[in-house]
Amino acid sequence: MMSSNIADSSNSQKPVLKFLDCSLRLSVVPLSVAVIWLTVTNKEDESIYGDLKFSNLLGLKYMVCISAISAGYAFFAALASWIRCLVTKAWFVFVSDQIIAYLMVTSGAAVMEILYLAYNGDQKITWSEACSTYGKFCNKMKVALVLHALVLCCFIVLAVISAYRVFSLFEPPLSSKEVEEERT
Repeated sequence: MMSSNIADSSNSQKPVLKFLDCSLRLSVVPLSVAVIWLTVTNKEDESIYGDLKFSNLLGLKYMVCISAISAGYAFFAALASWIRCLVTKAWFVFVSDQIIAYLMVTSGAAVMEILYLAYNGDQKITWSEACSTYGKFCNKMKVALVLHALVLCCFIVLAVISAYRVFSLFEPPLSSKEVEEERT
């Protein structure tokens, strides 16, 4: 009786979950494109120290690649959620959402480290801070990092939704009390 109530409640929530899933996936696309655009077009020239552009920093290139992958995957997954034969691949979506979320964490951490060093430098190895010289570059990178963090939050919620979809396919494990009742 209890399992039928759970099944009824999960069936009534599926349209809401599908709408939330599709909305989050579609919102990831423009956010990721904005991250890519902000990063790729970010360039600042300084007469004394030279020019600084995203291609000079490997961590920024990595974030651009991961943002492109996440935008493409999110778009494909949003389309696939409406195609019946692909909707049944819950494990694939679950694993893919997890992988994208982890990649987003790593690329965000790389850019966060770059920004930290740009703002604070590292006196032990005589790196001075660079944001007083390249302020516009640093400000655009902060905005890109905030947008990247929003995309990461979307993927964390998507990972939870896809985990719910996968693990709701199975019966909950029996408690020790239920096992004893079945033996008698």
